[in-house]
Order: sequence, then C-alpha cells, then structure tokens
Amino acid sequence: MITVTDTAKQKIKQLLERRGKGIGIRLGVKTTGCSGLAYTIEYVDDYTAEIGVTNFAQSDFAVLIDAKSLAYLNGLTIDWVRNGLNEGFDFVNPNERDRCGCGESFRV
Repeated sequence: MITVTDTAKQKIKQLLERRGKGIGIRLGVKTTGCSGLAYTIEYVDDYTAEIGVTNFAQSDFAVLIDAKSLAYLNGLTIDWVRNGLNEGFDFVNPNERDRCGCGESFRV
C-alpha cells in the first residue's frame, strides 16, 4: 500500500501538466549513500501492464513500483513539503530503520 497526500497529489499533477506529457511517476530504490539505499522518482510517459510492477493508481495519475523496490516501500507515504527556501517530496517509510545525517539515504 502506498499513500499520496493531497499536497503531493497536487504537486505531481502540476509537474505532469507543466511537463506536457506523462501518466504518472515510478518510485524505486537504488543502492547508494552512506546508509545504503536512496529513493528514486521518475516520470512515466506510458504504461502497459508489466510483470512485477504494481500500479497504485490515483484518480489523476499512476504510481508504479517494481517488485524489488516494493519490498522496501510497502506502507510508504509520499508528501510534498516546504521547509524555508527548500521544497520537495518527503518519503515517510515505516520500513526505515535509520537515515544518514544528510537525509539522502536510508537503511531498512
């Protein structure tokens, strides 16, 4: 299960509209950083059902996650936050056990 907050939904829709194409986003994890894993997010322009990919469809866009990443992301909440001059997606993951000091990578 993946949850997208209303604020994040609005931002994703805005980014897709500004881009002029795309049906949603693909979330994943990659090995990197001092804690081991980092979140990845990319646009998806089209989608035909793929083996091992789960579509957490929202009302206006798709959120795709491959099976390998879903093991780390199940239960994730995606939010959009503004902190001072910085803004961006915030991932609240119940599977995280630790984050590095800079906040760029995590460990499960």
